[in-house]
Amino acid sequence: MILERDSETTFDEDSQPNDEVMPYSDDETEDELDSRLPAPGLGPNRLRGDAEQHGDALRKDYSWQVKANDEHFHQQPQFKRTVFLCFKKSKYAGNAIKTYKYNPFTFLPLNLFEQFKRAANFYFLVLLILQSIPQITTLSWYTTLVPLLLVLGITAVKDLVDDIARHRMDNEVNNRTCEVIRDGRFKNTKWKDIKVGDIVRLKKNTFIPADILLLSSSEPNSLCYVETAELDGETNLKFKMALEVTHRYLQEESAMADFNGMIECEEPNNRLDKFAGTLFWRNTSYPLDADKILLRGCKIRNTDFCHGVVIFAGADTKIMKNSGKTRFKRTKIDSLMNYMVYTIFMVLILLSAGLAIGHTYWEQQVGNTSWYLYDAEDFSFPYRGFLNFWGYLIVLNTMVPISLYVSVEVIRLGQSYFINWDLQMYYPEKDTAAKARTTTLNEQLGQIQYIFSDKTGTLTQNIMTFKKCCINGQIYGDCRDAAGQLQSHPEQVDFSWNRYADGKFLFYDHYLLEQIKSGKEPEIQKFFFLLAICHTVMVDTSDGQLYYQAASPDEGALVTAARNFGYVFLSRTQNTITLSEMGTERTYDVLAILDFNSDRKRMSVLVREADGNIRLYCKGADTVIYERLHPRNPKKEATEEALGIFANETLRTLCLCYRDISHEEFEAWNKKFMEASVAATNRDEALDKVYEEIEKNLILLGATAIEDKLQDGVPETISKLSKADIKIWVLTGDKKETAENIGFSCELLTDETTICYGEDISALLQTRLENQRNRPGPSTPSSLRMTEPFFQGSRDRALIITGSWLNEILLEKKKKKKKKLKLKFPRTAEEKKKQSEKRRRAEAYKEQQQQNFVDLACECRAVICCRVTPKQKAMVVELVKKYKKAITLAIGDGANDVNMIKTAHIGVGISGQEGMQAVMSSDYSFGQFRYLQRLLLVHGRWSYIRMCKFLRYFFYKNFAFTLVHIWYSFFNGFSAQTAYEDWFITLYNVLYSSLPVLLVGLFDQDVSDKLSLRFPTLYVLGQQDLLFNYKKFFLSLLHGAVTSLIIFFIPYGAYLKTMGQDGEAPSDYQSFAVTAASSLIFVVNFQIGLDTSYWTFVNAFSVFGSIALYFGITFDLHSAGIHVLFPSGFHFTGTAPNALRQPYLWLTMILSIALCLLPVVAQRFLSTTVWPSESERIQRRRQQYQAEEQQWRRRPSAFRRGVSARRSAYAFSHQRGYADLIASGRSIRKKRAPLDAVLGSGGTPGRDTRETS
Repeated sequence: MILERDSETTFDEDSQPNDEVMPYSDDETEDELDSRLPAPGLGPNRLRGDAEQHGDALRKDYSWQVKANDEHFHQQPQFKRTVFLCFKKSKYAGNAIKTYKYNPFTFLPLNLFEQFKRAANFYFLVLLILQSIPQITTLSWYTTLVPLLLVLGITAVKDLVDDIARHRMDNEVNNRTCEVIRDGRFKNTKWKDIKVGDIVRLKKNTFIPADILLLSSSEPNSLCYVETAELDGETNLKFKMALEVTHRYLQEESAMADFNGMIECEEPNNRLDKFAGTLFWRNTSYPLDADKILLRGCKIRNTDFCHGVVIFAGADTKIMKNSGKTRFKRTKIDSLMNYMVYTIFMVLILLSAGLAIGHTYWEQQVGNTSWYLYDAEDFSFPYRGFLNFWGYLIVLNTMVPISLYVSVEVIRLGQSYFINWDLQMYYPEKDTAAKARTTTLNEQLGQIQYIFSDKTGTLTQNIMTFKKCCINGQIYGDCRDAAGQLQSHPEQVDFSWNRYADGKFLFYDHYLLEQIKSGKEPEIQKFFFLLAICHTVMVDTSDGQLYYQAASPDEGALVTAARNFGYVFLSRTQNTITLSEMGTERTYDVLAILDFNSDRKRMSVLVREADGNIRLYCKGADTVIYERLHPRNPKKEATEEALGIFANETLRTLCLCYRDISHEEFEAWNKKFMEASVAATNRDEALDKVYEEIEKNLILLGATAIEDKLQDGVPETISKLSKADIKIWVLTGDKKETAENIGFSCELLTDETTICYGEDISALLQTRLENQRNRPGPSTPSSLRMTEPFFQGSRDRALIITGSWLNEILLEKKKKKKKKLKLKFPRTAEEKKKQSEKRRRAEAYKEQQQQNFVDLACECRAVICCRVTPKQKAMVVELVKKYKKAITLAIGDGANDVNMIKTAHIGVGISGQEGMQAVMSSDYSFGQFRYLQRLLLVHGRWSYIRMCKFLRYFFYKNFAFTLVHIWYSFFNGFSAQTAYEDWFITLYNVLYSSLPVLLVGLFDQDVSDKLSLRFPTLYVLGQQDLLFNYKKFFLSLLHGAVTSLIIFFIPYGAYLKTMGQDGEAPSDYQSFAVTAASSLIFVVNFQIGLDTSYWTFVNAFSVFGSIALYFGITFDLHSAGIHVLFPSGFHFTGTAPNALRQPYLWLTMILSIALCLLPVVAQRFLSTTVWPSESERIQRRRQQYQAEEQQWRRRPSAFRRGVSARRSAYAFSHQRGYADLIASGRSIRKKRAPLDAVLGSGGTPGRDTRETS
């Protein structure tokens, strides 16, 4: 009997999460996981046999087949899939990308369909149909058609402009060209015409159009250097290398044209660093891995040309698979606005039903007995009430504001242009302006609660700079003159004496250069000699200039520093390296390169020097170097003190040391080294063990301090955003040490911060989950929720967690199935129920664990997630959205950030870098992270305030306008007659009251941009939804209802028993309609004047211009001339001129206006005097603040020198360096001196070759 362990919520005890490993297991199948670990107790031979069998098994599972130079192969029936009904399409995607929505044929039907999906638009379409039925309508058809056509037309034009921009962008990418084999020759072909199986030729500095298997290149052994900035924002080069067989036979064009290899590989997926497949060619199979694949979006660098065969194209490429699902984004206010429109629908239906019942009752009591009201229709009373219900739906339709949506779109469009035109968000170095790539999310920028940021290229420039060093216990790098005296004004060190100097290198310590030139300190010479010789940098010479290619930017910075101080790395062969030492060229034998990896955190080289002595030079993180130092190291304490100083300055540190090796020790060690190098199994582990044997008893030379240069203004931006109660999480694929270092640099972390790691919170979360499970009662996630905080006290806490721990804690780690022999019997209903219950419980506990994690993380002031995959970045954002219901913003610059950018409510791309994939998927883009504070605290806050003010007023003016009909109903037998003229109803929202509120929505501001940035706490209003919510909506409804009562009953009371100056009674229906309408226009336009915080000439002109426009159009529409032309459409002939010449009516209007506005003025006065808001207090003191503006500076840094024990670790590359390439000679060009020539002159390994002047 086999007992199965319940593994619903238990972690995998077999393996602790590895902080250094990027958990690229997002799409791994359980079979792949099963294949990772061999069964215990198997020997090497058995393992090898199993691996071969497993490879055969996997090969059978490869369903993606690519035949080179054979287009018809991919059109075979077995490669087609059903798209719709009987229509089939090839499963191989074309290489064209499509982001547009419409084409010339589909634009009109699709756009209209999308617009009528909006409830308000569809509602007005139904109304238009109802208005064509004579029995129920009391309004002319044009009162609905004109506004509806205007709304549909403006929205359609906006959608068309947006889609044309998408067409242009798609065409720009799809029409790029590269060379493709066509009819046996390489011909220029557009990207969109490339197909799977095509052979392509790519040249230096061109983008890769698809995922391609590298066949050959111009470099030795068909190496190809690529830059992955488009994928991850990193500009350091990675190398790919073709198979030896394709390198040897596929160099000529004719050979390429004849190539007919078959590739069988995995289906398209999103794993950027993994690929498994097999090439079958000439009756032989060759294994393929990720090192042989060039990914779409990368750029060819330092390689004249390369050839490859397309494996995945278009939507199947890894970069497109990683881009995530495109989500339709809408703002919180949009959702709230829709709910409010639905509320208005319900109110409208209830009012119409009530008024219809009133009409039925009135007909029974009054209408039936009044002979003069007979309309020649013998309808029953209930049927008359039913018809009146639809009539009132039409009359009261203006309660649902048709122009609301188009007005909102116009405001958003204008605010987007303000972002685009903001010169303070323009980045001149890259000629990059801020760009609002969507126009529908602006006000959401004023409600952000969480920011998720990438690190590389977003917070940092990904530029490493050599800032300081400690040599023999002495710190160098401060601003000093040649005598060692500190200078008040920094002067750059002049490196013009060095013909190899890099003109971009800046250093301010003249004393260090003087010490080097004097030669009095041999340790300094050794220090820079070590930097010049202990590395895996590759060099390329062009036009007499040296260009370094480093596996990591840190290593490139160190070699560049040595180059400027006179120790220049010139060239290398398979096992020699040539340096220029203060003008003298010397060549050294490199006996071994001990490459770094994530576990070793160091690298070493063994060098035979000029006198024949062998010396080991080593550099690495201080934690591993100090463990391997000789007991007698006199400068150990002084260097450790310097490391602490560097750490406080958030510089990345690296220790340098050396050791002399005897010939006997080297021979013995070299034998072990050679054996480990050819080990068939566990080669890396064997090499690490051999490296350990010789990297001991080291002599400390000193330490380097490198600045991972932040973008300008990052700490200030983070500080201001934090004061605005915005929490910032950093999600990066970098190592933990690097991410933590950047956290201190950008002041997310300080010395007072208590840092929690994955291992710390894992036990805490496990305990909380167990407590929740043990609580009595139902086990639903809501019932399991515990409200007590995870941390006691108010200490400043931060969480740093790796991707492996994230998978472990969130129960995302896939479990390996245990292979068991089971007899399959049909399951009983009870067994199925148990299995279903077990799955349900596991899902509930997983959800609870994720909620606990989010609760814990949100208690921390800052969160840094490192070594996370693109999918994990999106998952973290989704968890915060799901469990905190918070508005999120994601910002990044690489393709690995696209999924996160699409998942967040707002996506921001950093443009101006090499990679533009993130920008293309973003909602907003700009050139530097520091512009985020202006985007949120200025544009976002203003947009939110403007939109809220606009919506509150819009609902108010429509209620004040529409509810007059209801009061009028009590005096017209509930007959659905309108209180106004038809043309007034048509033009009220379009012309008479639209412009002032639009301008407030575009230009209004409570405080200036400078004060918005100076007082970030003003931003909290949007986060708490204080300016627009259901309470504000019902207040607007109440305000509108009171206004409508005054607008109706004051003229009604004035007209009740009145006689004009000419002896005629002015109390006719048409004069009443004009009086009420005129009062309404004055009230709503003066009301928006009271609501305006920022007055300009344009605002004043719009308010008084709207009133003047009303009177101008009204007099025209009431003229005799237009009545003669269109007698059926214009019935109020002469009404306005006759009514408005009566002073009595003007006094009536003045009274109505006063009663409507004076209470509002009194309330505003009291609120600003007795209970002023923070923005009002700031506005009062704005002149004082403007005077203080020049004296205001950024808050002082929280760092205190000399008190931190933290080490700011040097960041090695995420992959091994170029040591394997160098040692094997595969990277060495044929034109360089061969090994026998180098060793042929008398056997002296280190020698002066020439003296330079």
